[in-house]
Amino acid sequence: MTSTTTTLVQLKLSLLRGGLRQSTGRRAAYIASAVFTLLFAALQLLGLILLRGNAHADAVIVLLVAVLALGWAVMPLFFPGGDETLDPTRLVMLPLRPQPLVRALLAASLVGIGPLFTVCMLIGSVLAVAHGAAAYVVGVVAVALALLVCVALARAVAAANLRLLTSRKGRDLAVLSGLVIAVGAQLVNFGAQRLGSAGLGQLEPAADVLRWVPPASALGAVDAASEGSYGIAAAQLALTALALAALLAVWARHLNRLMTSPDGSTLQAMAETAVRGRSSTGMARLLPGGRTGTAMERSLRYVWRDPKTKAAWVTSLAIGLIVPVFNALQGTGSIYFACFAAGMLGIQMYNQFGQDTSAFWMVAMTISSTRDAYVELRARALALLVITLPYATLVTVLTTAMLGDWPRLPEVLGLSFALLGAMLATGAWTSARFPYSIPQEGYKNVAPGQVGLAWIAIFGGMVAAALLCAPVIILTILINTSADGDAWSWLLLPVGTAYGAALTYLGLRLAAPRTAQRLPEILTAVSKG
Repeated sequence: MTSTTTTLVQLKLSLLRGGLRQSTGRRAAYIASAVFTLLFAALQLLGLILLRGNAHADAVIVLLVAVLALGWAVMPLFFPGGDETLDPTRLVMLPLRPQPLVRALLAASLVGIGPLFTVCMLIGSVLAVAHGAAAYVVGVVAVALALLVCVALARAVAAANLRLLTSRKGRDLAVLSGLVIAVGAQLVNFGAQRLGSAGLGQLEPAADVLRWVPPASALGAVDAASEGSYGIAAAQLALTALALAALLAVWARHLNRLMTSPDGSTLQAMAETAVRGRSSTGMARLLPGGRTGTAMERSLRYVWRDPKTKAAWVTSLAIGLIVPVFNALQGTGSIYFACFAAGMLGIQMYNQFGQDTSAFWMVAMTISSTRDAYVELRARALALLVITLPYATLVTVLTTAMLGDWPRLPEVLGLSFALLGAMLATGAWTSARFPYSIPQEGYKNVAPGQVGLAWIAIFGGMVAAALLCAPVIILTILINTSADGDAWSWLLLPVGTAYGAALTYLGLRLAAPRTAQRLPEILTAVSKG
C-alpha cells in the first residue's frame, strides 16, 4: 500500500510537471529561474568554501543561516501563491490525521528549488567552519536539522495565517513584497559597505547571540565541534531538535483546526464591513463637496483598495524614501536626491484612467463638457497631492537633517514642488492622449499590445516634465554660483511652489478638452485588460 508521504511527494512532482506544461512562457520562466538560482547557489557555495580558515567564518555562517531562516518564515506571507501545496484545506475531504499529514507535507516541502538552494547554503556553511571528522559528522546532522527547521517554519507560518493569506487582505499583503525586497537590498548594500570598511569582526556580537537561536544553532554546533567543545555542540543540536519538534507541534495544531473548523471568514468580513460602514467618518467629511470631493474620494479608495494601484503607490513611496535616505546614510548622498520622492510620486498621475479599467464608462457618462473633464482631472490631481505634498516635504526635511545642510532646505523644497507640478501637468495630458489598460489579474501592469503606449506616456512625460522644470533648475544654478547666493536661496521655495502650481493649472486646462473629446477612445483603451 502506498504511504501518505509517497503520495504527497508524487503529487508535488505532478503539480510541478503540470505547471510546466501549461505554457511555453511559464516553462521558460521556470527553467530560467532555476538556472539563475543554481548558479547563484554555486557562487555562494564557492564563496563559503573560500571563507574557510578566516577568523570570522563562524560569525558569517551563523548570520547567513539566521537570514536564510527569516526568508523561509516571511516567504508564505508575501508570496502566498508561490506553492499550491501551502493550502492544506484542499485535502480536507480526505480521511487524513494531522500527524501523518505533517510528515507527508514536510517531505513534499523538500521538493523544489528553494530547498535545493538552502541545502547548498548549509553545505557551504559546514565546509567553511568544519575541522576534523567529528565536526563533519555533526555537520551532516546540522544540515538535516537546519533544513527541516526552515521548511517547518515556513509551513507553520503558512498554516497559522492561512485564513488571512486566502482573503483579499492577504493578497494585498503581497504588495509589500516589493517594499521588503527594496529595503532589504539597500540594507544588504549598506551592510556590505560597512563590513568592507570595518571588517567582519563587527559581526561577532550578533553571532554570539544567534548561535544559540535555531536553526543557526545547528551550524554553531559544527563550529563548537571543530574546537573540541562537544558538550556545547550537543546542546546546540538538541536546541535545534527541540525547535523542530515545537514547530511540528504548532503546525499540527493549526492543521487540526483548519481541517475540522468551519470557515467563518466571509461572515466575519461582512460584519466588519457593515460596522465600518455605519461608523464611517473622517476623510469623506474633510473633502470638498460636489464632483471634486466625490472624484477625490474615489481616487483615494483606489489607492487603498485596488491591489495594482496600491502596489504602484507602495513601490513609489518606498523608492522615493530609500534613495535619498540610504545615500545620506552611506555618506555619498546629496540633498538634491530628495527630489527623487516628488518624481516617483508624480508618476502616479500618469494613466489616471487606466486604473478605472472598463468601469471608466461610469466616469465618462458624467462628463458632458470641457468643464466636467477639467473638474475630474483636477480632483484626481488634488487626491494625489493629499499624499505627495506632505510625503515629499517629509523626505526632504529628513534628508536635510541627515546631511545637516539646512540652508539648502528652501531651494530643494522649491525644486521638488516644481518637479511635482510639472509631472502633474504632463501626467494629466498623457492620461488623455496615451491611455492604456492595466490587467486586473496576474503581474503585468500593461495589457498586451499597449507596451509602446505605456513607454511613451511614462518616459515621454518624464522627459517633458524635466524640460518644463528647466527654468527653476537654471535659476537654482545661477543663485548657487553667485557671490551672495546664500542670501537669495530662500526665494526658490515660493518661486518653485508658484511655478509648479502654474504648470499644474496649465496642464489640466490643456488636457481637459482632449479628455472630453476622446472619451470613447479612452474607454476602449482602458478596457482591454
